[in-house]
Amino acid sequence: MKKSNLLILLLIAVSFFAGYFFFKSQSLEKEKTQQNQNQETAPGNELKIKKPDTKEHWNGKNNVRYVWVEYSDLECPYCQTIHPNLTKLLSVYSGEIAWVFRNFPLPSHPKAQKSAEATECANELGGNDAFWKMTATIFEKMPALELDQLPALASGIGLDEAKFKTCLDSGKYEKKTQGSLEEGTKAGINSTPTSVIYDLKTGKSQSVIGALPYEDLRKSLDTFISQNK
Repeated sequence: MKKSNLLILLLIAVSFFAGYFFFKSQSLEKEKTQQNQNQETAPGNELKIKKPDTKEHWNGKNNVRYVWVEYSDLECPYCQTIHPNLTKLLSVYSGEIAWVFRNFPLPSHPKAQKSAEATECANELGGNDAFWKMTATIFEKMPALELDQLPALASGIGLDEAKFKTCLDSGKYEKKTQGSLEEGTKAGINSTPTSVIYDLKTGKSQSVIGALPYEDLRKSLDTFISQNK
């Protein structure tokens, strides 16, 4: 009888601690998720990035005052989400802003580095328009895209597939894309997408962190422009 009671007490104790650790782990996971969500959408402060230049991957007119500089990872789902919103923003503010795309391939994303190099090869073979077309196409195909499909994507936007493959296989743009990553990291960027609204007249800037909805992106831009007229 005593052994039976002891066994029951042990089972109760084990059940209690198992339940405690389960709910504790669930609570910590929920807190971690909330922290990650906050990081994606928190408003940013000024980041000391390199001044945007028309010789970069520039989308828009050359004589604008305000530039939306985006640090982006082509395998990042949040970057994929924000891309059409920034396309719309550029269209709505046509003639007022330009959009500069800077590759920021995170080491945690195995497809990001080679995809970034693919956009540079597209730029070499087809110019700035081909860069933006390749970027949009890669985003459309992620996350199912396999790296060996990149030459076919290049062909699909009108580039010479064989020349593109030769460029990509050579790794000639690895240093350039890694340099973009290093420049952004030194400026304080640690997540994607990170955008910086830059005033070419005054040098002032304001970062916008995360894949915010279109209306929030527009609000950030309107606020920055009104504060820097």
